[in-house]
Amino acid sequence: MRWRRIARQVGRSVAVWAVSTATMLVLAGLLPDFRLQSADGDNVTTIALAAACGAGAFGILSAVVWPLLVRLLLLVPALVLGLLVFFLNGSLLLLALRVNPSGRGEAAPETAVIVAAVMSAVASATGGALAVRDDEAYRRRLHRLATRGRRAHPPCPTAPGLVCVQLDGVGHDVLTNAVREGLMPTVARWLASGGPTHQEPAHQEPTHRLTPWRTDWSSQTGASQLGILHGSNFDVPAFRWYEKDRGEVMVCNRPTSAAELQRRAALRTRDDGLLAVDGASRGNLFSGGAGEQALVLSIATRRRGRDNRSRAGYFAYFSDPANAVRTALSFVAEVAREIGQSTRARLGRQRPRVGRGGLYPLVRAFATVVERDVVVAAVMGDMLAGRTAVYADLVAYDEVAHHSGPHGRDAEQVLRRLDRCLALLERVAEHAPRPYRIVVLSDHGQSPGETFRARYGLTLGDLVRAGCGLPVPRRAEQTHSGAEARAAVRAALRRPVEEKGEHHRPARRREPVVLASGNLGLISFPDVPHRMTKEEIDARHPALLTTLANHPGIGFLLVRSERHGGVVLGAHGAEIPLDRLDEEPGPLARFGPGAADAVRRTHSFPHTADIMVNSAYDPADGEVLAFEEQIGSHGGLGGAQSRPFLLSPVDLTPPAADGTEPVGAERIHRILRRWLDELNGPQVPLTPAAEEEEEGAEEERAA
Repeated sequence: MRWRRIARQVGRSVAVWAVSTATMLVLAGLLPDFRLQSADGDNVTTIALAAACGAGAFGILSAVVWPLLVRLLLLVPALVLGLLVFFLNGSLLLLALRVNPSGRGEAAPETAVIVAAVMSAVASATGGALAVRDDEAYRRRLHRLATRGRRAHPPCPTAPGLVCVQLDGVGHDVLTNAVREGLMPTVARWLASGGPTHQEPAHQEPTHRLTPWRTDWSSQTGASQLGILHGSNFDVPAFRWYEKDRGEVMVCNRPTSAAELQRRAALRTRDDGLLAVDGASRGNLFSGGAGEQALVLSIATRRRGRDNRSRAGYFAYFSDPANAVRTALSFVAEVAREIGQSTRARLGRQRPRVGRGGLYPLVRAFATVVERDVVVAAVMGDMLAGRTAVYADLVAYDEVAHHSGPHGRDAEQVLRRLDRCLALLERVAEHAPRPYRIVVLSDHGQSPGETFRARYGLTLGDLVRAGCGLPVPRRAEQTHSGAEARAAVRAALRRPVEEKGEHHRPARRREPVVLASGNLGLISFPDVPHRMTKEEIDARHPALLTTLANHPGIGFLLVRSERHGGVVLGAHGAEIPLDRLDEEPGPLARFGPGAADAVRRTHSFPHTADIMVNSAYDPADGEVLAFEEQIGSHGGLGGAQSRPFLLSPVDLTPPAADGTEPVGAERIHRILRRWLDELNGPQVPLTPAAEEEEEGAEEERAA
């Protein structure tokens, strides 16, 4: 009954107030710069009254003033907001002591920060512990995280909803190893897998199935997520590329580029996206057509309004001061953890290793703490609000694995925390007004290996410049690769002796644009308006293609050809037309099945670079050579980066009716859309013929 709910709420509030009062008394006794009595001394009753009034004033200010402060600070960058949390919370405590009706209580500013943080944490823990015993109260508490200030929703449908959680960068092999080693007990339980920490009975039936899938050549979040959410990743050749017709470098994680890519995908498919009907997009590069969005990059440059709620996720989460304090403390702890881990790697002379200084500790803390907390809280609110489709990206593993390696201890710790996030969402689903099917997937994996620069002493850009006969840095000239490139240029130009002063700097318009996307390199000549052919490149730079193709750190090249349309180039003069790759894979053989199709598809893109360069790949250890400063990389072909996973409930139809691995992000989009149709319509498994008919219709619409 209503009066009972009111009585329980009043009882919880009184209990939290009492605990907060006791906490304030304890802190006043421990901290020398925090007093609750006058200089002449007071009796115990007076001190307790001062503590009760101070705790009550602090609680009221936190509930009333704090949300207003957070809303005013929505334009502040997230990293700065995290650091301001302590200052703002301490300021509220000082204000509470000043308005204390007892007239007693004072604290030094630095002490006020500590007291406010402890009191917020204790109050949050107490309120949560009491509320969790009451299912309805617990549901309302979680619901408030993402729905505060919103109008009431219409009655919730009874059909199951779909929640898709993307574990960014977690490859299929990494997930299976984590389950086997007990790092992810929630996933192990879903799969009924007998890992070392698995405590479930042996006869338990699995609730989920695990399916690997293959990415396109561009194995990175931009291409994969655009294809998954919007049904098309056509003309996304890499993470970054140069578009000659616009004279612009496109970068998938740049807001303007993300918005343009989303616009192009919508025009091509004539569809708003996977989440267009009652959907929510959380922490993604693209919106998927969702009406509710938080931390979505493609809308970050647009003016805030009803259709642009990317910052609203911050407000919904940080409007609770306890959340703000907890996340801020975790943020600081993560920065300290990264500094300690990088120092240990440096002192231990760990190899391979990349620099982890500068702002990286702050970037890592944002990805692994702030983004995770805000996104998970938003998804919890979406589920409790009964939304039909939710897609959320957790980027923590990908960020850490780039710098620590995909199999390092640092990355394993992140997997443990991600598993706890999945367990929390599973528990929240029990309180949701409709049933939910939780799908977990990744957009790509990561392949280990040292950087191209660390192994050969020069970057891909240095090698290209040397192959073009352009000046290169002195450090690159002195390397074996640089010397070979200069020799190849002299031989191609029939200049056996390098003349003094021969190197001259040509006009900048003739210099190539060299971009890196993991172990995928792109070379474009901006002064030529069209995509150059092999014959044109050879005429302009006779030694360039030979220098690149024969370098031990490069696996293969893709270029246009006047005679064959397109060719793959490899070491020792290998030159294979694209239409003969199935019979004669040449340098693509070691990259496994599907490599030829992926290369042919990228060749058809209008904005494919003049020269596409894929690094060498060693199948024995799965290592590639990143053209960026990453020891865990993705973006091209080679190893685990091209093999993500799809973890789906067994009561949904299998991803592929014939049991084969799905290929390409666009195929994953069709699978997720089919599951949404099953959940919201007749839940009848599709026959293989029906699935083929559906895919054919999708392809016709895309064409």
